[in-house]
Amino acid sequence: MERTPGTFVRNRRLRRFPTLRTMLQETHLVLQDFICPFFVVQGQGIRKAIPHLPEVFLFSPDELLREAVTLHEKGIQAVLLFGRSERKDEVGSDAWNPHGAVQEAVRVLKRELPTLFVFTDVCLCAYTTSGHCGVVQGQHIDNDRTLEHLARVALSHCEAGADGIAPSDMMDGHILALREALDQAGFQEIPIMAYSAKFASSLYEPFREAVDSTPLFGDRSSYQLPPANLREALREAQTDLSEGADILMVKPALPYLDVLRVFRERFLVPLAAFQVSGEYAMVKYASLNGAIDEKKVALELLLSIKRAGADLIISYFAPKMPEWLREE
Repeated sequence: MERTPGTFVRNRRLRRFPTLRTMLQETHLVLQDFICPFFVVQGQGIRKAIPHLPEVFLFSPDELLREAVTLHEKGIQAVLLFGRSERKDEVGSDAWNPHGAVQEAVRVLKRELPTLFVFTDVCLCAYTTSGHCGVVQGQHIDNDRTLEHLARVALSHCEAGADGIAPSDMMDGHILALREALDQAGFQEIPIMAYSAKFASSLYEPFREAVDSTPLFGDRSSYQLPPANLREALREAQTDLSEGADILMVKPALPYLDVLRVFRERFLVPLAAFQVSGEYAMVKYASLNGAIDEKKVALELLLSIKRAGADLIISYFAPKMPEWLREE
């Protein structure tokens, strides 16, 4: 049967040749996009596997340095440090211990790798006996009292040499409290990467296992964002910007790509997205069981995060990106 001219468009012409497909690719992943998360603990010679995060480890500062040197030589330019404490108390005081795991790790990294950009997570959940991100009064989180302690944590990280801080606690007023504390202490140039859209997700469990931060009671729904609420996420982001945030973050990444896209359309500041522990674990376990190809699926998911608007991607796949992107 003859085709009537002009009845359809041959879009596939641009997909036929691999070279042309590559030339016309609209979104690209590059090593500069990635921030590698690391878990640190006090001690020496510690490289401990984390049960439900395959190929992710808990490092002492000296072992972290070995890992970071290798990755930095391959092109990874930034890390985000999370601490685990064995000395928990009601207020999380080990979080601002000048000789704590994060503080010592920052000193080691900045001494040996001065061009590596070191972000530190600022929160109390891994340091409190309650496992909550703030100071607990009864079964209530004391927001304003928590702010004082978060400022101490942030200052201890900056005094150790951190290049940027990333408060993940989701307390009201925390960005303003940290910005004022840092400015008053002479750290006006330290950027704040705000976990502005941190949702009360079910995808954080492997992380909580890694840092031993599962709440002893209740959950974090009273301070993290309801998963159904986009407008509330926008209010949080606007508040953080007004209080002094330099970078906004959406966490988790994949279930909230719509939020990331709206942030990209609404805000002019840099955007980060955190591909969290549960997202990573699902890909790893599916690939280990032969259901999917780890590299192909991971790259497709990471590309979707970049396409949705992320400038920075925090991902446990970051250590593999130098090899994967070279192969691509």
